[in-house]
Amino acid sequence: MSTLQTRCEIARRAPLQRCRIEARLKPRPTYVPGRGTANGLHRSVFFTPSRGLRCETASRTALRVLLRFACSGLLGVTLVACKKAEPEPAPVAPVQVAPAIKGSIRVIVTADAVLYPREQANIVPKVTAPVRRFLVNRGDHVKQGQLLAELENRDLVAAAQESRGQFAQAESNYRSTAGAVVPEQVTKAQSDVAAARESLDAARKLLDNREQLFKEGALARKLVDEAQVAFAQAKAQYDTALQHMQALQSVGRDEQIKSAAGQVEAARGRYDATQAQVSYSQIRSPFAGVVTDRPLYPGEMATTGTPLMTVMDVSKIVARINMAGDQAKDVKVGNEATMTPSDGDMPVTGKVIVVSPASDPNSTTVQVWVQADNPGERLRAGQSVHVSIVAATIESATLIPATAILPNAEGETIVLVVDDKNIAHEKVVEIGAREPAMVQVTSGVEPGERVITVGGVGLEDKSRVRVMKPGEKSTRDTEETKDTKETKDSKADGR
Repeated sequence: MSTLQTRCEIARRAPLQRCRIEARLKPRPTYVPGRGTANGLHRSVFFTPSRGLRCETASRTALRVLLRFACSGLLGVTLVACKKAEPEPAPVAPVQVAPAIKGSIRVIVTADAVLYPREQANIVPKVTAPVRRFLVNRGDHVKQGQLLAELENRDLVAAAQESRGQFAQAESNYRSTAGAVVPEQVTKAQSDVAAARESLDAARKLLDNREQLFKEGALARKLVDEAQVAFAQAKAQYDTALQHMQALQSVGRDEQIKSAAGQVEAARGRYDATQAQVSYSQIRSPFAGVVTDRPLYPGEMATTGTPLMTVMDVSKIVARINMAGDQAKDVKVGNEATMTPSDGDMPVTGKVIVVSPASDPNSTTVQVWVQADNPGERLRAGQSVHVSIVAATIESATLIPATAILPNAEGETIVLVVDDKNIAHEKVVEIGAREPAMVQVTSGVEPGERVITVGGVGLEDKSRVRVMKPGEKSTRDTEETKDTKETKDSKADGR
């Protein structure tokens, strides 16, 4: 560019104004590569006027008109030089495209959850006693039924031995009662039955003889009738004596046996109770798992209200999800699921094992449980995970890559469709099911249409594009990579 120095002196004398202008122009033309004609015209603009140029005008307005005219001439020459330059063609954006296809896609329901063990037991002792010893430490793996700790139980063992003796004595009394001699009342009743039977036999024999003689005509009918009456009386006496004896036998002996049996059962119950007390002093694991807590030390008092230790089964882990009702309606027991830990660890697969039939009245959510194997105990109880559940599969859906989905200025979801002339057209679409790589489009795109997957950000509607070949990198990607590298280098130099 040039340096223009103008010095103006205005004398306010009489009606006329006098102006003196001294102008000195130092041309500093800028060279434009590839524009020879323009450079020549550009230099012609910069001229050196004669020194000492003075002009007098009738008013300040005349001076302004002169300056405007000079500037207009300079601008006109510059425009003439610019018109000679060749216009640059409109830029063509390089993009990558992919066709919309027909295929199947899974309906995935996602939610955040917290992990719980499949089983957990806070082992609380059933007796209050000091801890004699622990056989495991926190973090040890245990088996079902394994002895974990022992409490002091010498008093319990002594009580068990005493009850065992009482039980043995009761059993002996029962055996004696069952084989004991019948009481005197039963013996007398047995004698009465024997006497009544003899009388009955005699009356039967007398009746038989008289009936025989009556048939032979040697005896009167009256004597036969008397014999029949005597037989009936003897029969009644015998039946009465027999029933009395049986009643005495059933009442006396059965009661004694029942009493002895009751004593045996009572003694057995006391013995079992004391044995149970002894067993309660031995703390065993209810299932196979890991000891996660052991708050007491040997010698401290273990009480019935305080957990002695905690055991968890983490061979399988359960994610408990509080899911919104509109999401849970599509989830069924047996659906496949994936758990992704919040720390970025590798995801694990599992299945839905519980879908609560009722929603929580406070949060209006439905609890869903997803269970997965936990080899190596990589997942921990209390850990946060992101769960994806495959609720259903949609067949014959219109699918496009997820990278083709863009928002427009109005907040609508759009894609850029490239026609046969490589013109990009903005289309508003509706999205259905989503997967990490593919998205279902329910309207706006037809199968076979090409959508922009890379290079569509910031691209305007009806822009001309160049479809890159597979494996080709766009200039935009190269520039972004270069800028990123320069930024990293500058940060490194700053450090």
